[in-house]
Amino acid sequence: MTAEPRSQLLPVVSVLGSVLSVQFGAAFASTLFEEVGASGAVSLRLTIAAIILGVIVRPRWRRWTRTQREGILALGVALAVMNSAFYEALARLPLGTAVTIEFLGPLTLAAVLSRRLRDGVWVLAALTGVVMLGLRENSGTASLDLVGVCFALTAGAAWAGYIVAGSNLAATVPSADGLAGASIVAAALTLPLGAVSGGTALFDPRILAVGAAVALLSSVIPYSLELRALQVMSKKVFAVLIALEPAAATLAGVIVLGQVLGLQSLAAIALVVAAGVGSVLSNR
Repeated sequence: MTAEPRSQLLPVVSVLGSVLSVQFGAAFASTLFEEVGASGAVSLRLTIAAIILGVIVRPRWRRWTRTQREGILALGVALAVMNSAFYEALARLPLGTAVTIEFLGPLTLAAVLSRRLRDGVWVLAALTGVVMLGLRENSGTASLDLVGVCFALTAGAAWAGYIVAGSNLAATVPSADGLAGASIVAAALTLPLGAVSGGTALFDPRILAVGAAVALLSSVIPYSLELRALQVMSKKVFAVLIALEPAAATLAGVIVLGQVLGLQSLAAIALVVAAGVGSVLSNR
C-alpha cells in the first residue's frame, strides 16, 4: 500500500464513523419530541454540545481574524439551519425518508463539483439507492407531509452549505477551535425558540441525560471527525461518502425504533455502499 492511500484511510474511517453517530443520535433525539418538541430537542442538543466543546477547547475569539470569524459565523448558521430544519422534518416524516430527501443537498453538491464521467456514475448510483430507501419507507402509506418535505429540503441545502463552510474553515482555523466557535453560534441562534418549545421540561434530569447523549452522538463526535477529515479530503469525495447517511438512518431505525428491513432496503443499502466505496477508490 502506498503512502497516498494510507493518508486517505483515516479521513474515510472518520466520515463513516460520523455517519453512524449522527443517525443513531437522530433516532434517540426523536424520542424527545413529545416532551420538548423538535425545536426544544435541537436546542438542547446544540447547547449541551456548545458547552462541552467550549469547556474542552476554550476557543480564543479575540485572536481570530475577521475572515476567520466570518467563517465560523457561516458554519454556525449552517449548523443551526441544518439541524433545526432536519428535526422539524423528522417530527413529520420517517427517519429514512427525511434523511433520503435531505441527502439531495450534498448529492447535488457532489454533482456540481464533479468534472469526470465516472464521478457522475457514482452520484447516479447513490441517487438510485437513496430513492429506493425512500420508496421503502413510503410503500403502502399515505402521501408525504408537504411541510416535512420542505423542511427536509431546507436541511439538505444547509447540509451542502455546511460542507462548503466546513471545508473552507478547516483551511484557516484549527478544527477544534472552529467547531467550538460554530457550535456556540448555532446554540445561540436556536436557544430562544427551543426554550419556548421545551419550557421547564428541558431541565428534567432524564431529558438532560438523553440530550447529552444526543449532543455527543449528533454534534461533538461527528462534527469533530468531519472537520478533521475535510482538512485532507476533497468536498466531492466527502459529499459522496455521505451517501451512507440514508443507509445508516435505516440501520438506526431498526435498532432504536424497531423498524423492519426488507429486501428492497437491503438492495438500496448495498447500492449506496457500492457508490461510496467506488467514489473513494476512484479518487485516491
